[in-house]
Amino acid sequence: MRIMRLTVAALALAALSTAAMAQNEPAQNAPASPPAAGQATPPAAKPDPVVAKVGGADVHLSDIDAAVQSLPEEYRNMPAPMLYPMLLDQAVDRKALVMLAQKQGLDKDPQVQRQMARAEEQALQSALLSRVVGPQVSDQAVRARYEQDIAGKPGEEEVHARHVLVASEEEAKKIIAELKAGGDFVALAKAHSTDPGAAEGGDLGFFKKGDMLPEFSAAAFALQPGQITDTPVHTQYGWHIIKVEERRRAPPPSFEQARNDLRQQMIREDVQKVVQEARAGVTVEKFNPDGSVPKATDTAQPPPATGPADTAPQPHQP
Repeated sequence: MRIMRLTVAALALAALSTAAMAQNEPAQNAPASPPAAGQATPPAAKPDPVVAKVGGADVHLSDIDAAVQSLPEEYRNMPAPMLYPMLLDQAVDRKALVMLAQKQGLDKDPQVQRQMARAEEQALQSALLSRVVGPQVSDQAVRARYEQDIAGKPGEEEVHARHVLVASEEEAKKIIAELKAGGDFVALAKAHSTDPGAAEGGDLGFFKKGDMLPEFSAAAFALQPGQITDTPVHTQYGWHIIKVEERRRAPPPSFEQARNDLRQQMIREDVQKVVQEARAGVTVEKFNPDGSVPKATDTAQPPPATGPADTAPQPHQP
């Protein structure tokens, strides 16, 4: 079984979603700017009529449009005559609930105010990342990055390997001895391996170095076709005997195959730049959880990373 976990920093995730939104956002929501000399005046903003009134407060068509965009795709594709009345009722309900909360003074509650402030900060962060990062990850920009980094270059090396996974080094050594005496690898894998792929003779197919645990990859990529590890390879899952069947250099991925990974990589890089720019423009003071000033011994430790976390895929389980 192969397991891959991908950890992405919160800011990068925010940028990913907001950048996608920025590319699909209607032109009328873009910041207004005067036309250059000789250019035609841009069309007027799309009308935003009032579609309901709740206690004197207006509900605009843009509120309904925003609600549509927040729905799962299968619901966004529902016929407008069915969708509009439901979303309009929900918008009215939300306005009525807000008014009731205000009547009860909840907007003056310190905890609620802090929550509102956090929501405002999040909206500003998303708007900034959408404005700065979004244009940098257009399809044209991603394709240019693909042509620069991937297209026409040799692909990554891969090996096709089998393995036998057992619980103890002693058992693994016995199997290696049987193999050296002429034992059949596929048969021994089926008989002894605890890996889910035992029924296929321990076949792992082709994989790259980064696809497997480091110690497993190091042993596998040190072998030539037909070779078997002389000693058991230990990982967190047990003891492995590895046989390499083939080696090859994989062709570079097509643009369609690489596009999403490249876009996410570019988003992470651009978010990091924005974070660094933001941090460079302000004075930062850090305090202990109780609000006290850290001692000199505390501040001597290296500060935690402030940008997106390492997003390298975690190794697969062979």
